[in-house]
Amino acid sequence: MAQPELKPEPAEGVEIQPSASLTGSPIEGARMKNLGEAEGIKSEDGTVYKFWMKSVANEKLVKKYREELLKDAKTKADFPGFRKGVVPPFAMGQIYKFAIQEALTQSTENTIRAFSLKPLLTGDGQVEVKEELVDFSKGYKLGTNCEFTATLNAVFDPDAITPEGDDNDAITVEATPVEDTAEQTEKSEEESS
Repeated sequence: MAQPELKPEPAEGVEIQPSASLTGSPIEGARMKNLGEAEGIKSEDGTVYKFWMKSVANEKLVKKYREELLKDAKTKADFPGFRKGVVPPFAMGQIYKFAIQEALTQSTENTIRAFSLKPLLTGDGQVEVKEELVDFSKGYKLGTNCEFTATLNAVFDPDAITPEGDDNDAITVEATPVEDTAEQTEKSEEESS
């Protein structure tokens, strides 16, 4: 499978850090950028921001959904010219398409949680994957991860809990621009001299 070309990352915005390390997780390498307050969108959960994300639908997740969908399709399969319970080769493209779609959805949910965000439950919170689903499913080969980018509106989740560690205290996520961090380090070095 040829990985679809990812849509370019927006130049504006502030990259935020995940609430826990993503190393070894199915979404390792995921990134999230706060693009600023979403205009005209309100939520009782707090200020709504627009986010850009890059994540990956792990090949194991795609395989899991493919197997589930194939098993279900076999129980219902009744195609003319094929034995009952046999899924014809021409239907496999749809199976892969649905499996990849489910894996993208699950990976998006995992990424949102990993960055301590709370999605909006209304249409304003819809996630928009920037790459075309059909491009992922064309010639997909098992064992291949699917990298993708998306935008969404969400709020910072004040009730987010770190998945690691013994304490279950709520965490607070503050997005600090990288440039500001460098300036603060220079100022503290000057003050300590």
